[in-house]
Amino acid sequence: MYAVVGCTDCHALWLLADPDAAETATCPRCGRRHRTAGLKRFVTAEDRETAREARAAMLADAADATDAFESTPSVAEMEAAADDAVVDDAEYLDAAGIDPDDVAAAGERSGRGSGSRSRPEIVRAALDELDDPSEDDVVAYATAHGVPADAAADLLDRLVRRGDATEHGGTYRLL
Repeated sequence: MYAVVGCTDCHALWLLADPDAAETATCPRCGRRHRTAGLKRFVTAEDRETAREARAAMLADAADATDAFESTPSVAEMEAAADDAVVDDAEYLDAAGIDPDDVAAAGERSGRGSGSRSRPEIVRAALDELDDPSEDDVVAYATAHGVPADAAADLLDRLVRRGDATEHGGTYRLL
C-alpha cells in the first residue's frame, strides 16, 4: 500500500510506502521527521503508479496546471507508446547504411563508450549536485554537459510531473 502524505512545515507531498509499517517518516524537502500516524493521507492506493498519478495531479492542481496535466497521458501510457514505437540502435544504423559494429568500436576508441550519461541522467545529476537549484541553474548545468536548453527544461518538467522531483518557490529537488 502507498499513501500520498504532506509535510505540515513546507507543504511538500511525497509517497510513503506501507505507511503503517514505520513509526516515523522524514520529509524529503525540509527533513522534518513526522509520526506516520499523524500525517494526513491525501490518497491511499494499492500500487505505486496510482499513488504517483494522484500526487502528480495534486501538484498540478496546486500549480494551476490542471489542464496541462489532464491533457498529458499517464506515465504507463507513455511508456507503452514508447515501447511500441522504438527502433533499436542496430536496426536504425543498418537502415542508414552504417555498420553497427563500426559504431560500437568507434565508441570504445573514444573512451566514452558506456561511460557517457543520458540527458535525463544529466538533469538528475544537476538536481543532485547543485544547492537549491532553480530551473535556470539546472538548464545551465545541463547545457554545459551537452543537453540542449529546451530539452533540459522539458526533462525537468517531466521529472516533476512524474513525481520524481518537486518544485517549491522556484527551487527543485529530487524525491
